[in-house]
Amino acid sequence: MTESRRTIALVTGASRRVGIGAATCRALAASGHDIAFTHWQPFDATLETGIDENGPELLRAELQQMGVRAVGFMADLSKPETPIAVLDRVIAELGFPTVLVNNAAHSTHDGYTGLTAEIIDAHFFVNFRATALLSVEFARRWPGGQGRIINMTSGQSLGPMPDELAYGASKGAIEAFTRSLSAGVGPLGITVNAVNPGPTDTGWMTPVLEDFLRPKFALGRIGKPGDAAKLIAFLASEDGGWVTGQIINSEGGFFRS
Repeated sequence: MTESRRTIALVTGASRRVGIGAATCRALAASGHDIAFTHWQPFDATLETGIDENGPELLRAELQQMGVRAVGFMADLSKPETPIAVLDRVIAELGFPTVLVNNAAHSTHDGYTGLTAEIIDAHFFVNFRATALLSVEFARRWPGGQGRIINMTSGQSLGPMPDELAYGASKGAIEAFTRSLSAGVGPLGITVNAVNPGPTDTGWMTPVLEDFLRPKFALGRIGKPGDAAKLIAFLASEDGGWVTGQIINSEGGFFRS
């Protein structure tokens, strides 16, 4: 692909090499996109899975070895000014992206006994507000042509998440936002979809949990980051250009009971 024909993809939340964000970067790079990705390891440090030391740097090097330009940088998406700053930086370093994948997420357990205003805000700031602000800024600056916005959700419309009230509510908001935004930006040539990958092993599942979940998948295995990444790459492609306003539940036949 010549430099003049290169396309650029921006993927948020790719700090761990075993995650969906990193898998998406690889899949889009394999399709010929130059890649910009964000990461925020201070949040990773609060999780049981911990920080992937040097993960962003190693991911960037891996992508460059695939023959594409790649940049990665820290971005605290809990701050309202960060989405515009992220887009500004990508444009300055690579050019205007044609693909935006809103993958970054904040997730903690709460339940009705533990839910607080602070927990609600933390989830909505990262999961919904950052997604919305990045998406509308992407559309406002759109130079023309075929664009793609792909958001990540978690099947909140398919069943309850009683221990993750704030997370479920923020992801449910993304589903509603996706449908409405798609109608607004369709005339610009931009498609907007959301992907629900279902339970995906990104390093957080214990063997006991895997054994519990596996029989719930019709296809007989746990979801992998690459499964979601392949669908995202399709939606980002020319072949995916007639799909918009959809919440795609790609869960390997996962059933809730």
